[in-house]
Amino acid sequence: MRLTVSIALFFLSIVAFVAPARAQVITAGPDSVIVSVPDTATADDNRFFLSKWDRPAKAALFSAIVPGLGQAYNKAYWKLPIVYATGGVLAYFWIDNNNKYQDYREALLIRTDGDESTIDKYVNSNIYGTQRSNGTDNLKRARDFYRRNRDLTILLSIGAYSLQIAEAYVHAHMKEFDISDNLALKVQPNLIQVPVQAAVTPGLSLTLYTKSK
Repeated sequence: MRLTVSIALFFLSIVAFVAPARAQVITAGPDSVIVSVPDTATADDNRFFLSKWDRPAKAALFSAIVPGLGQAYNKAYWKLPIVYATGGVLAYFWIDNNNKYQDYREALLIRTDGDESTIDKYVNSNIYGTQRSNGTDNLKRARDFYRRNRDLTILLSIGAYSLQIAEAYVHAHMKEFDISDNLALKVQPNLIQVPVQAAVTPGLSLTLYTKSK
């Protein structure tokens, strides 16, 4: 009898080793039963990864890939002009500030290279070229001014990019809230028990009622 049990357990161990995800031993002994177990883990792994995400996560991902795509996913199409107008304005100021920064930087390098034969583009300007020493200081101030504006525009662009991602995420969350007429909020006086003093104190209670459809 013991030999029979040992042989049965040996064959069951082989089966469990060959197909561990498809069979499971419920009991050990002469009455052992093999029960089929569905391979749900493999089925879940084979699904497209976006199918496992909720709606807010998808909206945030779409906005991160393409600005405004999350708003379109939420069907808030009126927000798209705001997103792209903000991006266009920031792009314009970045290009303008960067071009002026490069111009003043190049002019300052030419003016301070020690070669009198090289002339910068602002040498005849009434503002920057009246006196060479004053003009050089003015060029430095102008270079630093437009460099700060360019860097500030980059920071604002990062902030606007992050803000539209957050807006798409929050909007998708808000769309899942029930704000229909089936909700009711009741405010009524109540007595609140104070645990420390074993007494009660007057107060207000807010009760949210939901009505079934």
